[in-house]
Amino acid sequence: MTMTNTGTVTAPLVAAIEAAWRAIQTRHQDVPEVVVTLGSGSARNGMTLGHFAPNRWARGDETVHELFVGGEGLQRGGEAVLGTLIHEAAHGAAQTRGIKDTSRQGRFHNQKFKAIGEEFGLSLEKHDSIGWSLTTVPPATAARYAAEVAMLDAALVAYRLVELGGSEGKKKTSNGVVALCDCGRKIRLSQSVLDLGPIVCGVCDAEFQPEDDGE
Repeated sequence: MTMTNTGTVTAPLVAAIEAAWRAIQTRHQDVPEVVVTLGSGSARNGMTLGHFAPNRWARGDETVHELFVGGEGLQRGGEAVLGTLIHEAAHGAAQTRGIKDTSRQGRFHNQKFKAIGEEFGLSLEKHDSIGWSLTTVPPATAARYAAEVAMLDAALVAYRLVELGGSEGKKKTSNGVVALCDCGRKIRLSQSVLDLGPIVCGVCDAEFQPEDDGE
């Protein structure tokens, strides 16, 4: 990333993200409108590069979805950021199609998400904890969005520094961790007990997963 002093950072960056999103919408008609937000992706349990959150904004009597982009991931460059945007657009298309593409409070990406992501031109690999979420942009897809990648690269003049210790400097406590299942039930237990193996809810048959600190 080349650092330049061109005045405002935010406006060109948001414009480049919105332009890339429109380009994705042009190729995939069921990708919905979003409100773009930028912020910290630092968390104790990992890094959030992006997130699609349904119906988070109100506009009159209707709701609009949210596209969150983690500032720490901007240092990866335009092509990788495009991969994040296409990844979140695939979630948006699943929302439009009424497809449940994740479980475990949105962490685990299932085969349905993989199918949409590949339809959108991504290469996806499976992670043991989060499913088909590891995203790369193949050369053919990068070439298809070359103008948008160039615009992103030009706008990426700054990125957010990683917060050591997690989001907002939160520290672990001795009170254990809160874990949730798909139906919203919560349990509190020690991390060592949680690490022993899956704990399955008797109502929804989903595994309890650690509660996120935020989006």
